Amino acid sequence: MEDSRSARAALGVELARSAGEIARRWFDTSGLTVEQKQDGSPVTQADRDIETHIRAGVAEHFPTDGFLGEEFGETGGTSDYRWIVDPIDGTKSFVHGVPLYANLIAIEEGDEIVFGAINLPSVDVLMHAERGKGCWKNGEQVHVSSRTDLDGAYVMATWLEDWHPDTIVDLHATGAVLRTWGDAYGYMMVASGQADAVVDYTTQIYDLAPMPVIIEEAGGTFTSLDGARDFDKGNGIATNGVIHDSVLKIVNQG
Repeated sequence: MEDSRSARAALGVELARSAGEIARRWFDTSGLTVEQKQDGSPVTQADRDIETHIRAGVAEHFPTDGFLGEEFGETGGTSDYRWIVDPIDGTKSFVHGVPLYANLIAIEEGDEIVFGAINLPSVDVLMHAERGKGCWKNGEQVHVSSRTDLDGAYVMATWLEDWHPDTIVDLHATGAVLRTWGDAYGYMMVASGQADAVVDYTTQIYDLAPMPVIIEEAGGTFTSLDGARDFDKGNGIATNGVIHDSVLKIVNQG
């Protein structure tokens, strides 16, 4: 396989699809055992199988690349590239039979995320983006919405436990619609123009690594909650760009 960014992106799409096949098999079985990690979050054999599969694919084709995965940690590399993987984003949804879980793959070149994939196998959606080449959903290029104000805007949240009550009140006062279609599904909706913003107060690096390139290639804006163009600060916000500052102001005042 060619040793280039685009070759890695092509492998990322291929591995997202095959990871989805593994996830779908586990999702449709009744024999899934759920364990608790030290931080209290759930983990399953599906998580481990998928990450093992993706690691093997990267090691076969690009053995000098680094790799950071949620389940098995970091493996150093000697190239300029690092893969960042969440084998199942939304494990709580996954184990409760909710089909809005995702396989997440990102590729970092230097300090820049240059490829991202959100695969939602149980709803048959694969979204991916390579830097400078647009954002694609099931083979069609997509773009963020053109909404210019918060009145009627759909704002996604993964959960509301970490939202300040006053923030929710103030957001509703603008006429915005708050919905908990969160995790990666919310970012897919923003990138494809089905929603206008998604806010996460509590995240891990694996949850958000694909989002900067996906949202930006769709024409939107992704930042941490302090407004920096970072995905590794433990929080994130993605919007269509036009309403970014307005949403950021409200969600930061709690």
